[in-house]
Amino acid sequence: MKKGENKRFYQNGLRFECQGEGKCCVTRGRYGYVYLSFNDRRRLAVHFGITTSEFTATYTVKEDGLYLLKYEAADCPFLSAHRCAVYDARPWQCRTWPFWPENMNETVWTREVAAYCPGIGKGKLFASEEIEEILAKKKDVDGCR
Repeated sequence: MKKGENKRFYQNGLRFECQGEGKCCVTRGRYGYVYLSFNDRRRLAVHFGITTSEFTATYTVKEDGLYLLKYEAADCPFLSAHRCAVYDARPWQCRTWPFWPENMNETVWTREVAAYCPGIGKGKLFASEEIEEILAKKKDVDGCR
């Protein structure tokens, strides 16, 4: 490590494996938005057997040029009996949980993510390089309109 570089708390990797409890699908204040790229909308449309335009009109709202999943209630509309009903077609944002830029601070990770998500510390060890790749890709996907 070069002088002046910060040590990332995840430099030795982090373990995560989804436990299927749906806790990440429940609105918790600032975590209540799911952004959808065109590819997300297309994948979900295929899942439902409708066109991308139909999916977009039915399930999304557009704010500041970005498409967001429309919520009728406080939790994800695709959460059914504490499980993701669209798991194989889920959006990139959901696929990359818990490796979101806003979570990759040691304090946030410890107090908000690890304390809430039962999959933290279990399963696959994600190397720091893998986490960085997910974070970089997420920035690209979030920029999609």
